[in-house]
Amino acid sequence: MTLLTPDSARQFILDNTALMAPPHVPEIRLHLADEAHDLWQRTEDELAGIGLPPPFWAFAWAGGQGLARYIIDNPALVKGKRVLDFASGSGLVAIAAAKAGAGEVTAADIDPFSGTAVRLNAQANDVMIEFLGDDCIGADGGWDVVLAGDVFYDKPFADRLMPWFCALKQRGADILVGDPGRSYLPRSGLEPLGVYEVPVTRALEDAEVKRTTVWRLA
Repeated sequence: MTLLTPDSARQFILDNTALMAPPHVPEIRLHLADEAHDLWQRTEDELAGIGLPPPFWAFAWAGGQGLARYIIDNPALVKGKRVLDFASGSGLVAIAAAKAGAGEVTAADIDPFSGTAVRLNAQANDVMIEFLGDDCIGADGGWDVVLAGDVFYDKPFADRLMPWFCALKQRGADILVGDPGRSYLPRSGLEPLGVYEVPVTRALEDAEVKRTTVWRLA
C-alpha cells in the first residue's frame, strides 16, 4: 500500500471531498467531506493505515464557522492587519480574514495535510494565505490579530494555549476565539462579542445546531 504524504494528498483530497459552502458562511467554499464520501466512513485506524492523521481539515467545525461569520461581518477587526489563524484545519477562518481585507494572513496547523487543504481552499476562494506547519505556541510572529476556532477541546492543549494568548495580548495583539461550549474553555478572562446558532452534522457533534460564541481575550 502506498502511504499518503502531504505532497501526494492533493488528489486524495479532491477525490474524497466536494467543494461546498459551510452553512453559516455561504460566502466561502471549501473542500469538505460529507456522508457521501468514503473519508467520512473510515475509522481513525483505517486512516492511520494509509498514513493520514484524523482529517479535521475536511470539516467546518462550529467554532470556526462562528468566528468566520463574525470576521466577515466585522471586517474592521482585521482590515490591513497581520492575522494568524491558529489550528486552522481547512483554512476557513483564514479565508474569512483574507476576504475581510486583512493585509497578511497565516494559517497555522501542525497537521501537514492541513497545509494541502488550506492551499486548495485558498485557491477556490481566490485569496492568498501563507501556511505555517510548525507548533507556534509560544512564538510571536508580530501578528496584530490571532484567531482560534474550536481549540479548547483538550485540557493539556488549553493549558498551553492560555499563557501564550495572554502574552500576545499583553504586547498588543487582539485574540479572538470561536467556541461552541467545548469542555476546557476558560471560565474567566473572556469577553463575549457575538453568539450564533451554527448548523453542524450530528455525526460529528452532539446536536444538529451548536450555540457558538465569539470571545475576545479581555
